[in-house]
Amino acid sequence: MSLYSWKSGPFTYRRRPTRAVAVGKVGVGGTNPIRVQSMTTPSTRDTRGTVAQIIRMVDAGCEIVRLTVPTTADADNIPNIRAGLMSAGIDVPLVADIHFTPAAAMLAAEYVEKVRINPGNYADRKKFAVREYTDEQYGEELDRIREAFTPLVLKCRERNVSMRIGTNHGSLSDRILNRFGDTPRGMVESALEFVRICEELDYRELILSMKASNPVVVLEAYRLLVSAMDDEAMDYPLHLGVTEAGDGEDARIKSAIGIGALLEEGIGDTIRVSLTEDPVEEIPVAVAMAAPFNGLDPDVETGSPISLPAIADLTQASPRRPGSRNNGHVPVEVPLPAGGEPEALQALLDAASEDMPVETVSVTLTGTGPDLAALRAVLAVKAPDARLSVQVDSTQLAGLDQILPHADRLHWTGGQGNGEALFSRLAAAGTGLLIETGGPDADAASTLAATLAAAALKAGVRDVSVTLSPSCLPTPLLAVRLLAGRLDRAGLDVGIVLLDRPHDRNADPRLGPGSSLGGLLCEGTGDAIQIALPDPVESHRRAFDILQAARVRITRTDFISCPSCGRTLFDLEETTARIKKRTSHLKGLKIAIMGCIVNGPGEMADADFGYVGWGEDKIALFVGMDMVAKDIPTAEADDRLVQLIKSHDKWVDPS
Repeated sequence: MSLYSWKSGPFTYRRRPTRAVAVGKVGVGGTNPIRVQSMTTPSTRDTRGTVAQIIRMVDAGCEIVRLTVPTTADADNIPNIRAGLMSAGIDVPLVADIHFTPAAAMLAAEYVEKVRINPGNYADRKKFAVREYTDEQYGEELDRIREAFTPLVLKCRERNVSMRIGTNHGSLSDRILNRFGDTPRGMVESALEFVRICEELDYRELILSMKASNPVVVLEAYRLLVSAMDDEAMDYPLHLGVTEAGDGEDARIKSAIGIGALLEEGIGDTIRVSLTEDPVEEIPVAVAMAAPFNGLDPDVETGSPISLPAIADLTQASPRRPGSRNNGHVPVEVPLPAGGEPEALQALLDAASEDMPVETVSVTLTGTGPDLAALRAVLAVKAPDARLSVQVDSTQLAGLDQILPHADRLHWTGGQGNGEALFSRLAAAGTGLLIETGGPDADAASTLAATLAAAALKAGVRDVSVTLSPSCLPTPLLAVRLLAGRLDRAGLDVGIVLLDRPHDRNADPRLGPGSSLGGLLCEGTGDAIQIALPDPVESHRRAFDILQAARVRITRTDFISCPSCGRTLFDLEETTARIKKRTSHLKGLKIAIMGCIVNGPGEMADADFGYVGWGEDKIALFVGMDMVAKDIPTAEADDRLVQLIKSHDKWVDPS
């Protein structure tokens, strides 16, 4: 089972062909646009609050609405919610979100257009027990699941109700955990066990999802799912999302990586952005992610206008994996774009270094160019370890005598001119080289970059990197993969700088770089990342945000927090903000803040410490997946969390 076995492959965009599944009047998959959905936060028994929120969600552009249905009492109130919506003139498909209670699912299926079940806890055991299953015992477990699940399948088939089989990384069953581990492969198998039961019963109105709080896991799980479905001739549409993404910019960037990178590969038919915020705030983020792809040719059989040529010698090349260059020992670099005035550079370094380290300053040579000696003098005081990278085009190479004494690296754009003479000069001066090639033909640009890199290495240039101008494609993701494949096939050990100018390609400046560059970083491609935004400090910070979300370079606390829903028994937004205020200085620590136990213990596996709702005004604390205290009053829980961190020698006082 390959990560990239389906027909598009890693180098081309083509919307993955699927069957169309009806969620009420809204079609998902097939030639339908990518749908946007979200989930309500009040208790489903709160008719007025739920209806009011759904109206605001639909007004914002939400096309499908999910309700939490933990009990039959919640299911009983769905008709009242429907009546309230109809009286307001709102006709939107409703989805019942089910976890532990088959009886609630059976009742809800009478009233909704879709039922979502979590295969990890629908009539399944979850005790984190360690045991070995023989094939016979494993089969007995599947028979038990089949018996419990069949009534719901038959009811949904009878009533033309669709179903999402939604795997969560944090709630895999003991059966799956013990045979496949806490892995993307286990997530895939968890869903397919239930899909096979549905197919045995001739029910195929299915949508699948693979959600996790870690975007790296999300990407791998969905790609493996697509591959596995190809192997079994399944064509079900996919619901994309990063669960427990948190709030603010970090959550948006995590979602951009986990959702956007898959959309750029042609994978995904409906999306939900999970924010620890009012769900209305999720809708514009999801709409912005889907918009570039909903504007493409919807004919998935013939593909879209975004494509790369079929390169025969690269069709079997996989993207770089982590550690393919320098074994991962050198951190991914973030160049700081700067102007040419020394006074402005001083102020810029002061502002940028407040949040993140300054390692390379990148300036562009224009006209007579900046006073490089003066800029170097500023660096000697403000950032003595930082390198100076000077960007020139081929027409400016005559001024090398004034550049080489001050530049640590020459950023050469265009790739034209007498490269042999240039490389010899750089080798003699000990100056590094970044080669940027571009143009609308990504194949030609990547070929030229690899050819020039090989010549530079042969001439003795000590440090060679390459980058593609974002003009090669509306997304750098596919073009850079093509470049990485060429370099690897040629055996060229050169760095790849991930460069994005989102304004030049009409991309969302917050989300576009995350989906394109973050997707590459997650699969191990990229030795430096630079985003060109109007504000250089914002560019610098955004690059570090993407590195953090991709788990490539951790420079601050990482928070995992779920979106509020009807199961949450405390104010999740306020609590998350409060805990962040107390712990955001703990660099590298992962802290999870979870509203309930549904995914809590499993997602704790990806966190150092967890704060989980355990009942009305009660909290449980976790270290990894291990619960260390429960029934803590919420008024005491923040202090107890800090004490827990201190007891594990992970606390430092804020400076």
